[in-house]
Amino acid sequence: MSATLKSNVFSLSRIALAVAMSGATVVAVAAEPPTDIEQIVIEGQRHSAGGHLKTMSEADIRKLSASTSDTASLLANLAGVSVNQTGAVSSLPMIRGLSDDRLRIKVDGMDMISACPNHMNPPLSYMAPSDVGQMTVFAGITPVSVGGDSIGGTVISESKAPSFSDAAVFEGEVGGFSRSNNNAYGTNVKVSRSTQNAYVSYSGNYSQGDNYTAAENFKPTAQTGRPGHTLPLDEVASTAYETQNHNLRFAYRTEGNLFDVQLGYQNMPSQLYPNQRMDLLDNQQVRLNLNWQRDMSWGQLQTRLYHEKVEHGMDFGPDRQFWYGTNAMGGNPCDTIRFHGDPAGTCAAGMPMFSDSNNTGLSLTAEIELAARGMVRVGADFQQFTLDDYWTASGGGMGPGTFQNINNGQRDRSAIFAEHELQLTDALLLMYGARAERVTRNADEVQGYSTAMTAPGMQFMEARAFNNADRKEADTNLDLTLLARYEVSDQIDLELGLAQKTRSANLYEAYPWSSWMMAASMNNLVGDGNGYVGNLDLKPEVAHTLSGSLNWRSADRDIEASINPYFTRVDDYIDAVAGGMMMWRPGQYNVLQYQNQQAELKGVDLTLTANLFNNASGQWQLAGNVSYIDAENTDTGSGLYNIIPVQGRLALTQQLGGWDNSLEWVFAGDKDDVSAIRNEMTTDSYSLFNLRLSHTWDQVRLDLGVENLLDEFYYLPAGGTYVAQGMTMSMNGIPFGIGVPGMGRSFFAGVNYSF
Repeated sequence: MSATLKSNVFSLSRIALAVAMSGATVVAVAAEPPTDIEQIVIEGQRHSAGGHLKTMSEADIRKLSASTSDTASLLANLAGVSVNQTGAVSSLPMIRGLSDDRLRIKVDGMDMISACPNHMNPPLSYMAPSDVGQMTVFAGITPVSVGGDSIGGTVISESKAPSFSDAAVFEGEVGGFSRSNNNAYGTNVKVSRSTQNAYVSYSGNYSQGDNYTAAENFKPTAQTGRPGHTLPLDEVASTAYETQNHNLRFAYRTEGNLFDVQLGYQNMPSQLYPNQRMDLLDNQQVRLNLNWQRDMSWGQLQTRLYHEKVEHGMDFGPDRQFWYGTNAMGGNPCDTIRFHGDPAGTCAAGMPMFSDSNNTGLSLTAEIELAARGMVRVGADFQQFTLDDYWTASGGGMGPGTFQNINNGQRDRSAIFAEHELQLTDALLLMYGARAERVTRNADEVQGYSTAMTAPGMQFMEARAFNNADRKEADTNLDLTLLARYEVSDQIDLELGLAQKTRSANLYEAYPWSSWMMAASMNNLVGDGNGYVGNLDLKPEVAHTLSGSLNWRSADRDIEASINPYFTRVDDYIDAVAGGMMMWRPGQYNVLQYQNQQAELKGVDLTLTANLFNNASGQWQLAGNVSYIDAENTDTGSGLYNIIPVQGRLALTQQLGGWDNSLEWVFAGDKDDVSAIRNEMTTDSYSLFNLRLSHTWDQVRLDLGVENLLDEFYYLPAGGTYVAQGMTMSMNGIPFGIGVPGMGRSFFAGVNYSF
């Protein structure tokens, strides 16, 4: 970590401690706050995307916070949304078959970007579940005001909005949780002080866990590649983690203005990855988020300026072989680091990899309320992202210099948009808009570990070819959205949407240049065990989506149901083809290269909510959803990667007094239409049951439950391939064809005290 970042971190820690201590001193005073104080909560923008908009409220999130530290996993409760499991707190949400950078993910208004060749630090990993106030998902038909540089939809995660009160009010919450399977535990604290015009708060959380265990043995060996270190055959290696987050917030309102300032910091000492060849062993993020919101006679004006700095480090974690080379027989430590060509042999100490990024953004949005039952939104977005991805020398073929994976990578976005929302009649709503974006990217010249012509893996020749190529690219992208909603009756409404969405390639799809198996295998965004080479000539992906929604509710509103079919065709979909010096073969890991192709995705989402009865035993409700999807690369006829054809969940809930309990059934069908070029593995269907019990008193909430109640063994259909232990630096030095299993039975408990 740089001296500058350390200084920022230490200053932030002192401020956070001071705020936390000041909050602690007022607990006794504020334990019984006056009941006649009016509190005002500031809300953000409103959208009328109807059935294409899905939300999770703070109450929904609190029910799940004790059972997970992974904010993205909360979204799996929504129809059409699943998660690609990666690290313990860094899953990637998928909306109707499209995930990762194909989605726009905003955290408190900031467009964050993963700064890692394995995307180990995605945007939602910077916000713990205990900090989330609301999550909103726009599926497919995304308003242009919240879309851009994405083709699958938008996820908006927001912390609880600042509040103001007539008199000074101190509030706070402290809590903790524990989970049995991986011995996970964590704490969270939030304190705030609000007056009529000012609000200040501090929130912090800490979480850690060990490797989790599956319901049964699943792997052929207990060896990890480290002498004397073995793991049980049911233990999923490289799934431990430790993380902490801190956030300071200050808001002030006056004369129709709201000024909101947030300063955040994450320290993640480790997050191990079962489906990647490396582990995250350090991730430091500092972010500043400034927001100004002004009420005007014609509507509202909002301006946001933010900056994010990330320093990210990877190497082989405790469950992988660390020492390599001819002098490290059997993975034993060797005394002197020696490089390729040394007559005394070679010795390599791990493979340190680093990514440093800076992300600066500015957004301007005006909401203009029209007298004739309508609203216009116009605005502009600007973003500048820079990235250095480099691997320092460690011995063997890795040296004597530094390998520049991406050198001074730059990706800049500028966009303007206009959107009109019009209530044509009492029954008919129309929303349409357009967004124009300019995306540019570039990178400087690179070098391998060695500049010698005899360097392994053709580093010299491939670096020279990359340096001589035209590395600068500029895309002009256009998004269009049209959505109509018609209320047929009090019980039925219909929606129909059309959209064109565009996404330009990210830096890791364009600029990794080496097909050397060892280097390529470290560039992998999807967890399939293969290695990837970038492509300087990638065109933007352009998705055309047709989506509908039929929503029905009974006259008494006790039963509600919806059906949402959709079809998406993606021109220039960025998939993979065989690449590199090694011949592609089935039944093994290969070097692939990103390539534009064609894809189609079609499916349907079904949801149902039914209030069963309300009597002395409580209020009972049945709620569930089912999603079906068929996704294909139409150039090759192969399935797209990480697609779960059928999945769903059904929950029976009971509310009685302070109790809120549920029994949930989660299921997935067989995954057998897989990506052939990636040698993706099929997975079998499964059914899981989860039990959750919670009770709320005036100031205390208690959560208890069991995940995977029946201890069912299953493989994660979107969990990738198991490369979690052994000689993971070698592309095919570990067993092929093992999936990542899901967690076995796990008991959890959580408690929160509010004052």
